[in-house]
Amino acid sequence: MSSPPIQWYPGHIAKAEKQLQEQLKRVDVVLEVLDARIPVASHHPQVADWIGEKPRILVLNRVDMIPNETKQEWITWFKERREKPYWTNAKAGKGIKAVKYAAQDAGAAMNQRRRDRGMRPRAVRAVVIGFPNVGKSALINRLVGRKAVASARKAGVTRQLQWVRISDEIELLDAPGVIPWRLENQQDAIKLAICEDIGEAAYDNQRVAAVFVDLLVELGFAEVLQSRYHLDPLTITGESFIQDLADKVYQGDKERVARLLLHDFRTGAMGQIPLELPNEF
Repeated sequence: MSSPPIQWYPGHIAKAEKQLQEQLKRVDVVLEVLDARIPVASHHPQVADWIGEKPRILVLNRVDMIPNETKQEWITWFKERREKPYWTNAKAGKGIKAVKYAAQDAGAAMNQRRRDRGMRPRAVRAVVIGFPNVGKSALINRLVGRKAVASARKAGVTRQLQWVRISDEIELLDAPGVIPWRLENQQDAIKLAICEDIGEAAYDNQRVAAVFVDLLVELGFAEVLQSRYHLDPLTITGESFIQDLADKVYQGDKERVARLLLHDFRTGAMGQIPLELPNEF
């Protein structure tokens, strides 16, 4: 199925990215939020350059959407790379306290340096960054304990940078989702589209849904499609699966079927399905 490559870089993101790089000079600790279903694809390649030596807290959100055994495999994978991820379900408020304590601990070292120089301690300044719709605003609202910033299950809700005070100890900067101006890896771009971590204007639903079907078969989740839609994906391509299901239930409306498949995955109706496994990397 041929269609243009997935590229999406709206003006508000370009503007916010410049502002973010300015604000990073004032920040003590960085919380990078990844999508637990695609931890590698949802990591922004420029984050390391942006933050330099600042402490980074890695948050893998939507942990409820992957099986526990996959989570354990990722924990091992990150440990081998000397990283400790914090697992959250920001929507339900799970795993939030550990993230808050980690941010406070990272800031304690900064305040000790201030005391050593004869300066008064101040609130830790943290920034939450990541792709659009990975759950940054939901995480902030849970950390604050109230709805402090706009949050919704779609990309592009946060449009500008804003500081939110969590407590006397922490101030958080909510930044719009940041994406590379060019998505070099189109396989990653497709995964981001499947997970709705980039804006819908960036992609063709039918193309993305067809690749999604092929990906599920490749990852060993063919049975999920078979039992849910009563159609065997093992003998046909993802593109044919979309066509056959459209003919079967929607009078040939492939767009409707594509949206149905993506919606069922994104809302968890298909069950816990990771789109990346550690042994691939």
